[in-house]
Amino acid sequence: MMHMTFYWGIKATILFDFWKTDSWLNYILTLVACFIFSAFYQYLENRRIQFKSLSSTRHPPPPRTGVSAPLIPKSGTRSAAKAASVLLFGVNAAIGYLLMLAVMSFNGGVFIAIVVGLTVGYLFFRSEDGGADATAENPCACA
Repeated sequence: MMHMTFYWGIKATILFDFWKTDSWLNYILTLVACFIFSAFYQYLENRRIQFKSLSSTRHPPPPRTGVSAPLIPKSGTRSAAKAASVLLFGVNAAIGYLLMLAVMSFNGGVFIAIVVGLTVGYLFFRSEDGGADATAENPCACA
């Protein structure tokens, strides 16, 4: 039976039936994994925002018309950065939803480990941008 309210204890099932904690060692390792996974989410979010800004700051040269115009435009740094940004968005969305589902185990320790991991990850990886991309600021781990 799954818990539907917050509880404190070392017995928890995280995401999958095979990820169960039944000892203090398993529980501590699970909390460390949740913490690292949450901080990694913030690191990937920082990379995604940097790729997004890289792809939007470079302006392509004006299109050529007439006979000298190429049939297939050359792909450059801009399109590679945009592709990386799109790929990282998908990975970030998946990680964010997995973090949300882990919190929905309703274990208090898992909740605290994920929130502290997100906070520490933001401190180390995202607090230096100074709010440069305010549209990307979203405290929800699943966005």
